[in-house]
Amino acid sequence: MARVAVVTGGTRGIGKAISIALKNKGYAVAANYASSDAAAEEFRKETGIPAYKFDVSDFKACQAAIAKITSDLGPVDILVNNAGITRDGTLHRMSAESWQSVIDTNIGSCFNMSRCVIESMRERKFGRIVNIGSINGQAGQYGQVNYAAAKSGIHGFTKALAQEGAAQNITVNAIAPGYVDTDMVRAVPPNVLEKIVARIPVGRLGKAEDIARGVLFLVADDADFITGSTMSINGGQHMY
Repeated sequence: MARVAVVTGGTRGIGKAISIALKNKGYAVAANYASSDAAAEEFRKETGIPAYKFDVSDFKACQAAIAKITSDLGPVDILVNNAGITRDGTLHRMSAESWQSVIDTNIGSCFNMSRCVIESMRERKFGRIVNIGSINGQAGQYGQVNYAAAKSGIHGFTKALAQEGAAQNITVNAIAPGYVDTDMVRAVPPNVLEKIVARIPVGRLGKAEDIARGVLFLVADDADFITGSTMSINGGQHMY
């Protein structure tokens, strides 16, 4: 029986590439989305992957969704916490709502979703959790104190939960993507984007598929000796 994988923010951008890569590898995939029903329906038709609409920042919504996915596909073996939003602005102009919404969606969702699957994983003594961080959580970024704080928090969350899950064959790792060619990055003004690419040693933006390949590596059954790690996939832009 195929292992069941859940990908939050799984119908667009990096999440879509992860969902497709997992399906192509033989996993039974459930993709989460938050808003666009039309885009989700297009994703379903294109990929054959079921899409579930719920707010990952709402714990009760996550509980209900995991119960539904478990009923439809089976217990969740793999969780990819990919959902994220930006509400950019310098701190002296940032609203409390812009701060809180990014924190709730980007790091709060990691707690919500992981909490909803961790007990089942512990009972079955198997689990793979991959949290999608960011280069900006490692290096910081002007105008993104909320986003950088949330993504940096993901890396600490990953290390702590990895220690809790290790004895039950539950690995918890993070991937920190650099600048990837997605709608979010394409929204950056062209002159700014040009400067960003100039700082990437390999000379290009990343592709969503670059991140998906990292996820496939970390969720494999035989990746059980890799836990608490952050894989940086950024074209050499930030090394440490």
